[in-house]
Amino acid sequence: MRRIRPRRSPAVPLLALGWAGAGAVLWLWWRNTPAVPLTAGEWLVDAGRMTGLLAGYAIALTILQMARVPTLERRVGSDRVARWHAMTGRYALCLTVAHVVLILYGYAAQAGLGVVAQTVSVVTDYPWMIEATVGTLLLLFVGFVSAGAVRRRMRYETWYHLHLLTYAAVYLAFWHQLATGSEFADDAAARTAWYALYATVGALLLWFRVLTPVRLNIRHRMRVESVVREAPGVVSVLIRGRRLHRLGAEPGQFFRWRFLTKGLRWTANPYSLSAPPRPDLLRITVKAVGGHSAALVGLRPDTRVWAEGPYGALTAARRSRGKVLLLAGGAGITPLRALFETLPAAPGDLTLLYRARTPEELALRGELEAIADARGAQLLYVVNKPDGRRTEITAKTLRGLLPDIARHDVYLCGPPGLAEEWYVVLRKAGVPDQLIHYESFEL
Repeated sequence: MRRIRPRRSPAVPLLALGWAGAGAVLWLWWRNTPAVPLTAGEWLVDAGRMTGLLAGYAIALTILQMARVPTLERRVGSDRVARWHAMTGRYALCLTVAHVVLILYGYAAQAGLGVVAQTVSVVTDYPWMIEATVGTLLLLFVGFVSAGAVRRRMRYETWYHLHLLTYAAVYLAFWHQLATGSEFADDAAARTAWYALYATVGALLLWFRVLTPVRLNIRHRMRVESVVREAPGVVSVLIRGRRLHRLGAEPGQFFRWRFLTKGLRWTANPYSLSAPPRPDLLRITVKAVGGHSAALVGLRPDTRVWAEGPYGALTAARRSRGKVLLLAGGAGITPLRALFETLPAAPGDLTLLYRARTPEELALRGELEAIADARGAQLLYVVNKPDGRRTEITAKTLRGLLPDIARHDVYLCGPPGLAEEWYVVLRKAGVPDQLIHYESFEL
């Protein structure tokens, strides 16, 4: 407690490295551009080459960001990496479309053909172009179903399995880059570098998305121990296994869980640990907000469990102050309950404020009160008024409860809308941005 050393996020160096890679790709284009373009067709073709190289690089980054590399997942944060993935994916799609349009119009201008005739010629006559065309169409389809307005109308499971088409699209589109790209045709070093980029991304994807989970589940052999009702629509699932302390999981982290039973085996959903890990037992607490979470109440003991993780950066490592406020809303109590038990704190330095609509919806209430009594921590509930009116939490309210709130680390977990509202309130209360710690499963 006398010397808290927060773990530094590698986000800035990683972003700098990513932009440096983009610069190297542009240098590759410049090195293979012997003269300044003179005609409109030459300008269009050169712009198409540039956007094509950048699209290929952005696609590799998009795949890397979903490889679930532990350094990214635990140090940067799964939610932040997911946002990077979504943003990079949009860049990749835009660059891909620009590449296709610029190249086709440029070739058409140089050959004196119409765009349609030139398109047919490119697709049918150039090596690997039929495969690249199919891959590009798949990428555009994945981008369409991932758009917010479309995705919100789809079941998560449907979107997830359609999203997997990205891997087929990348494989189909990769080969034409080396076969037709002037940057690679006569440059063995450039070809080697491009192969190395995609081979590295592919190896990380295979290792962390396939081999690591297989090893984890063979080693720990997890099964459902029991299901406990905690509150209306809220259940805890106790999961037993072997040597679970060797998972390296920390309070505040989550796993992606797949329960090998009818209706649940094909989808892995993220749920946080709601208690510190034990050598033989893990626990998650879940509120029914969708088909997968609602089905957990029907899990039977001894159901096999397939887990991936641990992931997430909402841990004690983010802490930089002696005093801590935990702000939980609804099902957001899950990771904060584990932190409430384990975060080092002197009596009076740890506060948990728990927001729910009714007293009956305060899940894990008995445990929270026992922890508060044992640790000398402050536990506060905020529920709606008896007539159903919402009780507001304002900056004034927080300063009244904790006059020195600006010197607190604040861990925040709740539904996205509520979390955004509380973030604004905390900033108005004087809490610096770097002391507000939040992680969301939303993209």
